[in-house]
Amino acid sequence: MIAHAPPIALDFDEGIDRKTLSRLRDRFCQVNAARWQRARSALNYRQQSVLDVLPLIFHLNHPSLPGYLDHDCPFGIAHYEPRQDVISAAQRLARSFSLRDSGNRRADIEALFLMGSPGSLGHSVASDLDVWLCHRPGLAEAGIQRLERKAAKVSEWAGNLGLEVHVFVFCADEFRQGRQRAEVNGENCGSAQHFLLLDEFYRTGIHLGGCYPLWWLIPEEHEKDYQARARQLIDCRFIRGGDYVDFGPVPAIPTDEFLGAGVWQLYKGIDSPWKSLLKLLLIECYARDADHGILSLAFKAAIYAGEIDPDQLDPYVLLYRRLEQWLYQVGAPERLELVRRALYLKAGLPLSRAEAAGARWQGRLLHRLVADWGWSEATLRELDERNGWRAEEVLIMRRTIVRELNHSYRFLARLARAYGSHAAISGTDMSLLGRKLCAAFQRKAGKIELINPNIAPSLAEENLAFCHQSTQALADKGEGWLLYRDLETSTDTLWQPVIRRSSNLADLLVWCHCNGLLTRATRLNVQAGRRALSVAELRELMDVLGQKLPVPLLPASREELLEAARMLKTVLFVNVALDPQAHLTEQGLHKLSSRHDCLGFSGGRENLVHTIDQVTLSSWNEVSLQHYGTGDTLVQCLKNHLAAVVQAPDRLPDLMVHSFGSHGGAIARRVRELFQDVQHYFFAAGSGPHSLRYVIEMDRRFFVLQFSDGQPGFVGLASKVALDGYLLKPQADYVPVVFDRYALLADPALRAVCHASQPDNVQLVYRIQGECVKFWVVDERGSIFSWQQPYANRQHLFAPLLKFFENLLERRQLRHSSGLGGNSARLLCYEMVMREGAWLTERRLLTVENAPLEGMDVQAVGVQGGEGELRFDVFCGDQEFTVLEYGDQLISAAAHYIQSRRQPGESYPVYLTDVHLPHDLDPQAYQQDLQTTQYLQYRYQLELALNNGLGGTSG
Repeated sequence: MIAHAPPIALDFDEGIDRKTLSRLRDRFCQVNAARWQRARSALNYRQQSVLDVLPLIFHLNHPSLPGYLDHDCPFGIAHYEPRQDVISAAQRLARSFSLRDSGNRRADIEALFLMGSPGSLGHSVASDLDVWLCHRPGLAEAGIQRLERKAAKVSEWAGNLGLEVHVFVFCADEFRQGRQRAEVNGENCGSAQHFLLLDEFYRTGIHLGGCYPLWWLIPEEHEKDYQARARQLIDCRFIRGGDYVDFGPVPAIPTDEFLGAGVWQLYKGIDSPWKSLLKLLLIECYARDADHGILSLAFKAAIYAGEIDPDQLDPYVLLYRRLEQWLYQVGAPERLELVRRALYLKAGLPLSRAEAAGARWQGRLLHRLVADWGWSEATLRELDERNGWRAEEVLIMRRTIVRELNHSYRFLARLARAYGSHAAISGTDMSLLGRKLCAAFQRKAGKIELINPNIAPSLAEENLAFCHQSTQALADKGEGWLLYRDLETSTDTLWQPVIRRSSNLADLLVWCHCNGLLTRATRLNVQAGRRALSVAELRELMDVLGQKLPVPLLPASREELLEAARMLKTVLFVNVALDPQAHLTEQGLHKLSSRHDCLGFSGGRENLVHTIDQVTLSSWNEVSLQHYGTGDTLVQCLKNHLAAVVQAPDRLPDLMVHSFGSHGGAIARRVRELFQDVQHYFFAAGSGPHSLRYVIEMDRRFFVLQFSDGQPGFVGLASKVALDGYLLKPQADYVPVVFDRYALLADPALRAVCHASQPDNVQLVYRIQGECVKFWVVDERGSIFSWQQPYANRQHLFAPLLKFFENLLERRQLRHSSGLGGNSARLLCYEMVMREGAWLTERRLLTVENAPLEGMDVQAVGVQGGEGELRFDVFCGDQEFTVLEYGDQLISAAAHYIQSRRQPGESYPVYLTDVHLPHDLDPQAYQQDLQTTQYLQYRYQLELALNNGLGGTSG
């Protein structure tokens, strides 16, 4: 084959020879034919038939050919006449096929091209075929949609033959005007680039049929006045316009396009680094070294100059030469070495093996390049053994790749600051690409790093050993874990390298699972030391991970990336490598009561949940692990789980809990029930978080979960008394109390009281037991106050209390504009009764009229003291006892007066019928309406003081 031809020059001013234009077109066709042959040679026999008949499939609308849709589908490629070998290939696919004359109808398709790596050094068996199908201008939308559906069917047919084909249907005129129908997805560049894509098309495209690119006939030096020269060729009839398709010129790449195109390549580089690294470097080269032009113009200039050697015109060779020149110029040998490795690995030819460097043209070309680079046989063997790379080697290569991607990102960030408002990428696409980068590379606490973005085919290990730090002869006795391979004995750890270290076992296991080191075929070795772990338990962990987190993890979809990340799955591993009752077993102690709740187990009320490892998968396909090993582990984990759920309350995550060892099944069920119950109450009906206080009893303590400003929090309380005090606290709105299914089983009455709670009403519940009565009040905002007092008769029991509530509610009504007819809180009375072994609240109709009050009213009015201390003036009937007059003796004086008004021998408690509190009860805030329980609390304290002053007794 002649590798060089005489130069061709076109002088638009002196005149153009049609024969010269024809010769120029034939030269491009010659280079095109060589590339087509190389592209075909890379395919197997069945796949070659796809390339052979692809133009015929779209040229004809024949029901026997693959992809046939219906008789209305547009067809016909301009000027295309199938060769006999193409017809024979079609007849091999469909024996009934015969070529029919479709007449002189107007062709619906202007041209068909391959573009990208086919026919180049960068094409490998894993490469796909990108096809440009250019329909004629003015084709109806319905026809375009039919062509797109036919293209999808052709892609499906090719896929069944092991060939990945993507057909892009568009109009060249619309493309030239920047109106292409595209969005960012796995195989398209969306709004991110136009001229860079056109630059790649002109230097890599292979013409399959139809009109030729008009760009071929415009010399490189006339690229800037491309439109004028194109019109001259057509208007002066040097060429027939219908013979050519015009995608437009590429005089230079606009600076504002580098940002969008660069981010797009970063997007692709996450999953396919070698090709994207080369393109990212080319983008940077174009941006920093504009004086040396772009590759498509260099390609065109070389053909005009007479270069027709396909090796010299190979797109990847041209790309490498340009990057080599630039990186030498800027003094970046490390980056140049990465370019060489990326090109070598992209080609996918192991030159250290004789068969790869043999007769294939790619092997010969790559061998010449490698010889120029001065690589040793050891370097070739290292790269050729990529299939056997282990985690450590992949990590080294990944760091290099990530370092280069970060370099590109910083470069693009500088461009964004300078040209961000003019960047050739839509806001939606930028958000999409940025989020994928974040999901792939951003470091977060607990995030599992995926180390193998298609760097090596597999990292699976035959043997893995998980060793606790306590087993290490020369190490401190810490609590960490170490990962080894190929351990025969424990002493092998002295010379075997550590693959990875971690503070907890679950992190090590999840990292191995997500990165493919651990498979069902991997032989396991466990050296647990003082920890409780066996190979069987490790296998059990693997099975759970395999069930809930199948690998490899697929990339997140476009739809998911356009939304905020949310939790899809949560797996809780409880007590990994830990026996929760080991300390009891060592002491010879066992279960001492009938308590089965694993959060308050046996007579010692032991919490059997000691550690939790929470593994989560997000909608962006990020895997994270959070270890809870100290403090209130279960409640901390539950709080963080709720914080994640609140992002999407209508789509609760899939939850799985697993525990090991003794009581493992019961522990897992209990934790799962707790998480599901809490989710149910806070996010009922797919909304929330709802306002409530969720009470959990655990390890002889109480925990109250509650949301504040949309964020979950909890408080720990050491005793039942502390819990009562906490539930009494004022609330900004109605916040009911919900008890966990095992919480406060020793106080079922309080559970029944809270269950009867209603918003905007005051619930008074009482239980009479002999000479004592207990009251509970749940006020209009859910705060709870309870007290006990002696019981003599119903009149003395209810009359003063009902009068107190009547005064309080009436005063509250009068403060509002609606007056006494308003919808303020009502008093609802209930009696606590035992029914069929359970405490229930039954409604009772109690009114002041039914319980008339005898004797005088006793009232208290609160006043703020000088130092913020609240003190009370007391009114006994018409007699007034003020702080100013009586000071610290006020209570004694009032009690003495009350006693003096009684008959000799009368002894019964004093009850207040009204209490007034100031609105600045909290010195830092003005409170228009204090809660009912706040009044009751002060009433109880004053009654207690007065009754003590009387010398009587009061609960």
